[in-house]
Amino acid sequence: MEQFWQFVGGYWWLVFPLAGVLGGAVRGVDRALDRHHKRRLEVMSAKAQLRAARTAPTVTAATEPKTITRPAAIPHQLEQLFQTHDAITARWLEYELDVARMIAFPTMSDGRQPLTAAFLRAKKVADRLRPPSADARLTAEQLAEYRDAVTDYEVAFDLAEREARRVRDSQFSETERKRLATAQQLLAVALDQSATPAERQIAYRRVRDEVDGLLALSDEAVERLEKKVALQLDAGTTAPQTGTSPPQTGPTPPQTGAAPPRDGDGAATPQS
Repeated sequence: MEQFWQFVGGYWWLVFPLAGVLGGAVRGVDRALDRHHKRRLEVMSAKAQLRAARTAPTVTAATEPKTITRPAAIPHQLEQLFQTHDAITARWLEYELDVARMIAFPTMSDGRQPLTAAFLRAKKVADRLRPPSADARLTAEQLAEYRDAVTDYEVAFDLAEREARRVRDSQFSETERKRLATAQQLLAVALDQSATPAERQIAYRRVRDEVDGLLALSDEAVERLEKKVALQLDAGTTAPQTGTSPPQTGPTPPQTGAAPPRDGDGAATPQS
């Protein structure tokens, strides 16, 4: 025992390197345990992924959108959506084909206006998603997508129409507004049946001149206006002429200064 303590006393400085070696060994053991723990976690994760992969086909089959085989409610919903879709389009065409409305609310036909541009985009989306008929085979997602598109189409039109009625022709300069006002007055003359055919023709041509460069009249709008003017001209030419004397009715009055009645001998009968 005495020799041991002599050895320790002679080599006490070895305590420090031995402590470092022991500390490194402990840290190595800790790192090994950490690696072992990570490997266990990786194995557990791999097993979980494997189980999920095995059950994935069942889940996918359950959540995959299925084609609807025309239950009774789907065609009815599509018919209602078609009616709403067509009604909005008809309201829009009233502004596109009626020159009087185009003059009164010019921004409804101006795609540079933000709300009008948004409406035109919504119209394009709704038209693209519209099924060919109420009997079309749709998934639930397709039906919901078309329903949302029709709703956006309707809301966008309402916003654009309200804005057009609010601003009217305020986007134009004073000179341009005067031209539009003149065009409105001339349009009324062109469609006025009491005006002469020459007046209506001149008014129609001047309407085209006044709106030129201010409004982009579509070919359909011009054709529709020309038909209206032509109908008014035809009505004016076929109307009955006024100022002619009506046919006389009743017995013809006796002529003054006529010869008095005579008797059987031809002598005049004296007037009493």
